[in-house]
Amino acid sequence: MPTEVEFHTGIADPVRFACRLLRKAMRRGASLVCTAPPPVLDELDRALWTFDERDFVPHVRVPPAPSALAARTPIWLCARAGDEAQGRVLVNLGAGAPASAAPFERLIELVGTEPQEAAAARARWRAYQAQGLAVCHHGPGAPGRRIDDERR
Repeated sequence: MPTEVEFHTGIADPVRFACRLLRKAMRRGASLVCTAPPPVLDELDRALWTFDERDFVPHVRVPPAPSALAARTPIWLCARAGDEAQGRVLVNLGAGAPASAAPFERLIELVGTEPQEAAAARARWRAYQAQGLAVCHHGPGAPGRRIDDERR
């Protein structure tokens, strides 16, 4: 089954949005990998400890080679995800598109409100389409529409 790709756009605070999304998915039993540029990963790492004082959202920073601890942790934070993330849900906060979406069960793109974020997201969108993936868009003016349906 092809990887499902969702774009959530126009997010005022992508890190806070990611915290809520990761917590919700983890509670449902999902294994996730969250990719972002290193400064965003630093912010997300801190935010996952502090965004809700009543919750613990287990996560680990994963270098290129996952550790035994990472294997037991539901949420991985890394600059790039590869085949070691097989079967996980990928949540992307602005890192480049993965070379292949095949290892991932699902792919979720979180896009902020800045023009450069939108431009980079459009490039990732095209990369996913080039892989033959259907893309779904959630955001201002497009709640839940499948983008590939708009062209019909």
